[in-house]
Amino acid sequence: MNFQITEYCHHILEEYIEEGDICIDATAGNGGDTEFLCQKVGETGNVYAFDVQEMAISHTRERLERANLSTRAKLIHDGHEKMQTYVKEEAKVIIFNFGYLPGTDKRRTTTAAGSLAAVEALLERLAPQGCLSLHCYTGHEGGAAEEAALAQRLARLEPRRWRVLHCRDANRESRGESILLAERLPVRQR
Repeated sequence: MNFQITEYCHHILEEYIEEGDICIDATAGNGGDTEFLCQKVGETGNVYAFDVQEMAISHTRERLERANLSTRAKLIHDGHEKMQTYVKEEAKVIIFNFGYLPGTDKRRTTTAAGSLAAVEALLERLAPQGCLSLHCYTGHEGGAAEEAALAQRLARLEPRRWRVLHCRDANRESRGESILLAERLPVRQR
């Protein structure tokens, strides 16, 4: 299979999601991840999709309406660092795409501080046997520092409770993106 990196993430994440699950798209962007999550949670599940840019929320809404999936998502025009205000349930999958909204001002980006705050707030909101996916684009100013800060934070997660992977193309000159995956392991009974 020849996957784009976002498709590769979807391929991995679909193994975690079941009908009726709660999922979060922390950076709605143009709605691709939100649509994917809505398809996977089915009619009884729910997806929370966040973005600070009204254009992103609008694009996501239009995409979901075209796909007949709009009833499965709650679109929230607010920053991902404030997600705990809106999401009280545990989520099976949480997706972040850090960087900037494609096709817009590349100077308006996520930041290491905001992204770390959002991830920190959601770590315990992730359901056991759930997966946190962080798609880092490093080609913009501050992107490499953001990726490094996120990787350092996830590397400190308790190994008995978490499995953390850092994936990137090893055979390409341009290493402008990577994926960090954090799987919350099931609680072991003693």
